Amino acid sequence: MKKEDIEYFKELLTNQLEELLHQADDTVSGMTSHKENFPDPTDRAALEADRNFMLRIRDREHKLIKKIKKAIQRIEDGTFGVCDKCGEDINIDRLKARPVTIHCIDCKTKEEALERSLGL
Repeated sequence: MKKEDIEYFKELLTNQLEELLHQADDTVSGMTSHKENFPDPTDRAALEADRNFMLRIRDREHKLIKKIKKAIQRIEDGTFGVCDKCGEDINIDRLKARPVTIHCIDCKTKEEALERSLGL
């Protein structure tokens, strides 16, 4: 992979990481800053549903943060853009679509087909 491509992905991943961490900080401060007391059970249920939804989103973002950190580490150690299964280079278009990927499209397609056949 070209040096300018590596720099592009490093900057992209670093910016994504910073944005996700900023959003996580906002969520934590937003959920702890005030306590609402709703006498109406419906209002309270709506608030709880919104909080649960936000926590599910943040959980998914937390998993993405881990993947981004691993991708940045792969950039640092020179293995970014190389499929973990077959060792071939991952197509640049695939990396642009999903920069945290660790599999080329062929290996990922085979993995998903196996998961479908096993009912996972």
